[in-house]
Amino acid sequence: MKRLIYTLLGLFIFSISNAQELETLVNEALNNNPEIQKFELQYSIASEKVNEVNTIPNTEFGVGYFVSEPETRTGAQRFKLSAKQMIPWFGSITSRENYVNALADAKFEDIVIAKRKLMASVSQSYYNLYANKAKQEVLQENIKLLETYETLALTAVEVGKASAVDVLRLQMRQNEMKQLKDVLHQQFLAEQTKFNKLLNRKSDVAVVVVDNLMLPSEDFEMSTNNLELHPELLKYDKLYQSIEHSELLNQKESSPMIGFGLDYINVEPRPDMNFSDNGKDIVMPMVTLSIPIFNKKYKSQTKQNVLAQQELKTQKQERLNILETLLSKAINDRISAKISFETQTKNLKQAKDAEDILIKSYETGTIDFNDVLDIQELQLKFQMNQIESVKTYYVQSTIINYLIQ
Repeated sequence: MKRLIYTLLGLFIFSISNAQELETLVNEALNNNPEIQKFELQYSIASEKVNEVNTIPNTEFGVGYFVSEPETRTGAQRFKLSAKQMIPWFGSITSRENYVNALADAKFEDIVIAKRKLMASVSQSYYNLYANKAKQEVLQENIKLLETYETLALTAVEVGKASAVDVLRLQMRQNEMKQLKDVLHQQFLAEQTKFNKLLNRKSDVAVVVVDNLMLPSEDFEMSTNNLELHPELLKYDKLYQSIEHSELLNQKESSPMIGFGLDYINVEPRPDMNFSDNGKDIVMPMVTLSIPIFNKKYKSQTKQNVLAQQELKTQKQERLNILETLLSKAINDRISAKISFETQTKNLKQAKDAEDILIKSYETGTIDFNDVLDIQELQLKFQMNQIESVKTYYVQSTIINYLIQ
């Protein structure tokens, strides 16, 4: 688990010291998230069941009183006391313990899976917050840029080199950006609530994200062979083992049970008679044997266990196929995100060059504010796509880490 955290964090470049580090936030989520606590409690319950099955059947006690006292040679029988204890076949209790322990082991994998999913969810939400904040900052920069162009346009209008329509177009474009920025702010608050709830804290706790998140020059190494050791697949192995223990337990339960008991009968002495056994009580030790002669139940359980194991094999293969598909898609999407980032970086540089040309054109007395708006729109588009590429890269990295780390 720590290796997964460090692998994720090894990708990050933090630009300000007061940004909340993702490692700290992930650890807080692992400690406080109620879903993790739920699975841990379920595992504790499953583990405690070992003490439940480590028992033998109840001891049976009986008391009987003879309403009509039967007469015997030694006297009349008054009442009867009995005790009996059945004992399972040798190894039955151990088989029960092994079966319950196997179920607990399978339940433990739920904790591991939930923690991995939580780490991925926290990281992805963090990247969504970063992208949202970065987009808001880009919009603010473009709003200021348009304000500069508006000033140029007003000056051009005064000297008759531009129309008031150009000024209105620039102002309308600013209004659109302000609206988009306000919408992004509301989305940031919604995502912040989601993030805080993953950490099980108040919705309005401010989340401070990094100012700048760059792509690494080289991707971290990964081995697809680790996919077969994924806890989602290991859980099927644990369940398969639990069925094996269930079958061993079924074989033990189909064996006889041995019982030991003792009967005591109180005998009233016969009056007016004197002989050696007069009124002698009866003590009778007993041994019983419980044999499951009609054992269709156990044969049926054996068939069910065989079918259940076959079902688990197919389920595991199906899940493996799904995970391999997810891994392949995440790897390719991450490569695509890096390609897109590099392309947007080139486009953004060219847009900046075009902007410089427009500024120089203004110095010579000619400027087309329609071109200004077109270049500004392209520049904003490239910046937004660049941020989205960075977010996609890291989001896909969290998926890859969930699958193979």
